Amino acid sequence: MSDVLTESHLDNLRLLARGKVRDVYEVDAQHLLFVASDRISAFDVVMRTGVPGKGRILTQISLHWFDLLKPLGANHLVTADLGAMPESVRRHRAVLDGRSMLVRKLKILPVEAIVRGYLAGSGWKEYQTSQTVGGMALPAGLKESSKLPQPLYTPSTKAEQGAHDENIHPDQAVRILGAGPARAVAERAVALYQKANDYAAGRGIIIADTKFEFGTDAGGQVVLADEVLTPDSSRFWPAKGYAPGRSQPSYDKQYLRDWLESVQLFDRYTGSHIPEGLHSLAFSLVFRSRERTLTDEEVNQRVEQIFQALETRHGAVARR
Repeated sequence: MSDVLTESHLDNLRLLARGKVRDVYEVDAQHLLFVASDRISAFDVVMRTGVPGKGRILTQISLHWFDLLKPLGANHLVTADLGAMPESVRRHRAVLDGRSMLVRKLKILPVEAIVRGYLAGSGWKEYQTSQTVGGMALPAGLKESSKLPQPLYTPSTKAEQGAHDENIHPDQAVRILGAGPARAVAERAVALYQKANDYAAGRGIIIADTKFEFGTDAGGQVVLADEVLTPDSSRFWPAKGYAPGRSQPSYDKQYLRDWLESVQLFDRYTGSHIPEGLHSLAFSLVFRSRERTLTDEEVNQRVEQIFQALETRHGAVARR
């Protein structure tokens, strides 16, 4: 599919990194360009098939949350308006339009800030074994998908691509980051989660957990970075029908994890090709339903334009 961007190639800009989703380029001494590709990953492995339109929609989601969460502190976003970016970036408009952000250069902290409001995923697996999550004791009798007594900050190390992040106790994060930055990250992450979850709750969505990344600027200020509250970094459940004691329907990548766990030949080193049918799930479950529920009308209109363009090329996309 010609409109699926699995790798960007911007010949006049220096490529610094290709992450699981984003390609990062150096623009100048103070700025980076984040390009959201259409790659999709699960279990820390990038699949060999991209999802049409994914990068553009992820970018719109992040922009919405960056704006909503601005009152809680600084973030790295400078602009997503290509017209306001340097000429070295604007010349690639055909590739970058709708999927790029000009951001401040930061020193990225080597700890990911995971906040859990509900017991799911690796947290549920750990709880079943030791009645802990991230090494922290929890009350007895919790079930899968139970709401936690309060949002729980459970940091993890940042692994190289293809390796697995390691959950760590907050005390270990202090040893890695230092007391001041560790406290700032923990407090900010929980505050961000609480505000986002309150916002989502008013729209019929539960944010079960999410992951934030932070960096520090030249003055040592902790700054929110990377993406924010996308289906790649968060678990979203419909509030209608929520019941602890089982897994929940989700508006995130769980559909892909479930499929991969059902495939005996899943290659955890090079990924798998995704069947065309899963692309429809990606559209209808992951992006369209959640985006139309959580974001404002202006973002909805931008996402609708993306879907219309994709349907022109590939035929009707499954809609909910």
